[in-house]
Amino acid sequence: MIDITKTPIADLPTAAISISYETMQMFVVLMIAFVIVMTVIDMVHKKSAKFFYENAAKGKANATKELSAGDKAGIAVSTVVEDVVLSGEFCNFKRRLAHLLTMYGFVLFNAMTAIIIFGGAEAAANALYSQLWHLGAIMLAVGGWWFWLFIRVDVRAEANKWYNISQMDMFSISLIATSTFALIWSYVGGGTGATFFLFILSAVSLFAGVLWSKFSHMFFKPFAAYDKRTTKADGSYMNLPTITRDDPEQQKRHSMELLVDAPMDMGLGIKREPPSHY
Repeated sequence: MIDITKTPIADLPTAAISISYETMQMFVVLMIAFVIVMTVIDMVHKKSAKFFYENAAKGKANATKELSAGDKAGIAVSTVVEDVVLSGEFCNFKRRLAHLLTMYGFVLFNAMTAIIIFGGAEAAANALYSQLWHLGAIMLAVGGWWFWLFIRVDVRAEANKWYNISQMDMFSISLIATSTFALIWSYVGGGTGATFFLFILSAVSLFAGVLWSKFSHMFFKPFAAYDKRTTKADGSYMNLPTITRDDPEQQKRHSMELLVDAPMDMGLGIKREPPSHY
């Protein structure tokens, strides 16, 4: 039975292999450094910043409306509320719910971990912090396992199996493993045994593996969503053709000739059947 009023972190200073709060703090700082460095390397490798800069410059040239500071502030608020807080980009309710559980579980679990570690023995003895730590781990585990077993895998459409793992799955697997081993570690009563080292290994894989996972994606998404809303508001439409094909200038922007004179209504397309995959 898990005692949610106490985290296994509280027992580490007095465990068989004693780990002080100072050591734990150094570990947290190291993980933060890994995320920052790996994200920067990822940006340089994929040229993400260069892409956004060049795309923004091109969009400014195609813009038909000058946005005021108020317009941009309103777009920023809409982006934060709809795309970040509510994950509005997911039309499928189950996919959105799984994502929200994972996202808020991740934030809550890591925030409580940092608060307890940097707060020392006093914070570790706080029952509310411990309860929130366990709640975050449970939300993260539920959202992660739900995505992995029921949303990511679509055997009927793509013949994927749950055990088919690729590099792009590293982020999901690390999230699931970190939260699962955290709960198991708490269930067995803490200590510095096998479950503790599996938890640490999962955490290192999560934070140090940014360059090979989708972790950095979570930093780019808000900027991409803001850019998309901005280009729609200023008329540049992400440098793509607008929804109308009546304007000859818009017709020229289509890269595929068959779309130049295509009718606006081309049927249901992929909406002919309900979505059953991610």
